[in-house]
Amino acid sequence: MELSIGKHKIGDEQKVFIIAELSANHGHNFDTAVKTIHAAKEAGADAIKLQTYTPDTITIDCDNKYFQVNQGTIWDGTTLYKLYQSAYTPWEWQPKLKKIAEDIGLECFSSPFDNSAVDFLEKMNVPAYKIASFEIVDIPLIEYTAQKGKPIIISTGVATEEDIQLAIETCLTAGNNQIALLKCTSEYPAAFDEINLKTIPYLKSKFNVIAGLSDHTLGSSVAIAASAIGASIIEKHFILDRNIGGPDASFSMEPSEFKQMVEAIRTVEKAMGEATLHLSDKVKKSKNFARSLFVVKNIKAGELLTPENVKSIRPSNGMHPKFFNDVIGHKAKVDIERGTPLTGDLIE
Repeated sequence: MELSIGKHKIGDEQKVFIIAELSANHGHNFDTAVKTIHAAKEAGADAIKLQTYTPDTITIDCDNKYFQVNQGTIWDGTTLYKLYQSAYTPWEWQPKLKKIAEDIGLECFSSPFDNSAVDFLEKMNVPAYKIASFEIVDIPLIEYTAQKGKPIIISTGVATEEDIQLAIETCLTAGNNQIALLKCTSEYPAAFDEINLKTIPYLKSKFNVIAGLSDHTLGSSVAIAASAIGASIIEKHFILDRNIGGPDASFSMEPSEFKQMVEAIRTVEKAMGEATLHLSDKVKKSKNFARSLFVVKNIKAGELLTPENVKSIRPSNGMHPKFFNDVIGHKAKVDIERGTPLTGDLIE
């Protein structure tokens, strides 16, 4: 399984594709957004991801009980419309931000939240699309997006298995098999005991797709662990400085934290290697310090070998320790000095 986003190949045999999510972390300041993109590149991100919506394309301006945010989140006390009003990224910025990102070697794509956003992003020629967790049930949106024939990354934060299956079938029916699923826990920030990282290899095997993690936990431990169990994509919210504030600031990573996470993931990739019992040349050299049979007391010719004068010790220049019981009771052919590796030609 493999797909490509821009110049990046994504799959089991490739480096983990690391996405910095800009989300609302620009504070409605274009220069801050630009600086954030540059910081993401310096921190080791492969891509910057935007969100393409307005308050009116994602909800309506209504303050009755259905539109109040009161589910025990960090956003409680406002309405959906006001929340998205404070969080959206102006559309007129997005082509400029994409060019800035691409000029420094970052992929840039977005999460559309309605068909008009897809049309807008098509004009920008984005290399991929991301379907947010809460949009996985918007089958018409998934169908319209999948029809564009580009890789489609789907977060599963609030999805049942049936929701995931339907979303995948919708993509396949639209002629698009370039699908990745991200394990996601739609809590902000997410608690560690709600993450269930073992779901990542399950998603991969169950649905025969590339799998990864969209991570809302604090810190980098979960993302690093995910890379070790098969995540091909890691997505994290990224902010220049949490003091900027905003709806997503509290669970977003600052540049130094993100850089440490990227470095740790790259280290894990090297350490994972392959399933093998083959000893490298370096390890073979270290094997010189393994145990073997040595004479540990001076032995005269004709004298018996005993557990007192022959032992299994480091290093490995003597006979294999498995021969210990076989040589005990035999006579020495010649005088043997203490510290001599025991070999077959020294024994009668």
